[in-house]
Amino acid sequence: MMNLFDLTGRTALITGSSGGLGLAMSQALSDAGAAIVLHGRNQDKLREAAAQFASRDVEVETLSFDVTCEADVHRAFESLDERGITIDILINNAGMQHRQPMVELSLADWQKVIDTNLSAAFLVGQQVARRLIEKGQGGKIINVGSLTSQVARATVAPYTAAKGGIRLLTCSMAAEWAEHNIQANAIGPGYMLTDMTRALSEDPTFDGWVKARTPSRRWGLPEDLASTVIYLAAPGSGYVNGQIIYVDGGMLAVL
Repeated sequence: MMNLFDLTGRTALITGSSGGLGLAMSQALSDAGAAIVLHGRNQDKLREAAAQFASRDVEVETLSFDVTCEADVHRAFESLDERGITIDILINNAGMQHRQPMVELSLADWQKVIDTNLSAAFLVGQQVARRLIEKGQGGKIINVGSLTSQVARATVAPYTAAKGGIRLLTCSMAAEWAEHNIQANAIGPGYMLTDMTRALSEDPTFDGWVKARTPSRRWGLPEDLASTVIYLAAPGSGYVNGQIIYVDGGMLAVL
């Protein structure tokens, strides 16, 4: 019987994977058998991430490009083509945050967050889907959403708009690409302990709010995403499409 969660023979590209959630998801996919292509803008951090795999005798490919630049994305995939690397699994994880009241927010700051968190997922997803459709082999696209794919918080309007867009971009990908055996789904992490949330977790008031508001009474850890990302990347989720799975300790389930 086929192992429904074995990723042997598949190659996964994880954007924004030189640290945090992206690196944790990369390690989970590698443990399930996938070959890994790490991505990041900071070359030093990218090398450090690759070294973590090398310490376990696992070789990975690395790729550095600007996910918000269409020309850069095209060049990156042309490079993969030249190296004979086909991406079967894409994790659109690259993202950023900008906290500021909307009445003070500049259009440039708004656009930067939208481009990084939403437009990039379209650009990279488009390149992966084009190649998968041409090869007729099917594949997996997993977009990383957020609690703000469903609800809003003050001072993070562009992030909220982008992550809400991720939810419906995922549906659009499923609507257009499901007939090609491409499953597009999303993960909505709750409050996770990462570099992006370090300042929040170290604020006693906010830390207390998160723990009181979350039924699990704790912050999530990057490794809490492991089983969900493996499930969505594996053959076992072949009839799951256009969905978002929240990994949030129950936060969205309660008032």
